[in-house]
Amino acid sequence: MYQELLRETEKRMLKAVEVLKADLRTIRTGRASPALLERVTVEYYGHPTPLNQLAVISAPEPTLLVVRPYDLGALEEIERGILTSDVGLTPSNDGRIIRLPIPRLTEERRQELAKMVRQRAEEGKVALRNVRRDTLEDLREFEKEKLVSEDEFYRGKEKLQELIDHYTEHMEEISSRKQREIIES
Repeated sequence: MYQELLRETEKRMLKAVEVLKADLRTIRTGRASPALLERVTVEYYGHPTPLNQLAVISAPEPTLLVVRPYDLGALEEIERGILTSDVGLTPSNDGRIIRLPIPRLTEERRQELAKMVRQRAEEGKVALRNVRRDTLEDLREFEKEKLVSEDEFYRGKEKLQELIDHYTEHMEEISSRKQREIIES
């Protein structure tokens, strides 16, 4: 009984790690990455549409992103969407494509971004702890209702702690890798 609960818990913890990874991909490191524009939405025929559905985003150089729209009529809206987003890049439109030069990061901005990475990693760890709390409550409830024995409860509790330790360590690795990437770029 508790094994099924732990499997479900592990899925939820893995999802928290994936959310952290996706979140960190959108943080600039000084290198061009199409992932920087993942969250940009564009008003296209009155509907907010993700940029990656309207254009091909590529990084032909380490400091340049190129946005090539499928529909040239959407070029103005794409440019406006990039300007109003929080990516902090200024688009250059030549009538066919949009170029986004990635400026070098100042030392102050690098420290700011590294701090943001640590903060997002901490939010991920809080999500893991919330999953642990919910699972622990479920385990206690199972024990109270005599669905699991006391031994199974303690075994489940130990396995839960092993899971939280593993995924917390994994989040730390992801966070420190991203921080190094920011500082070294």
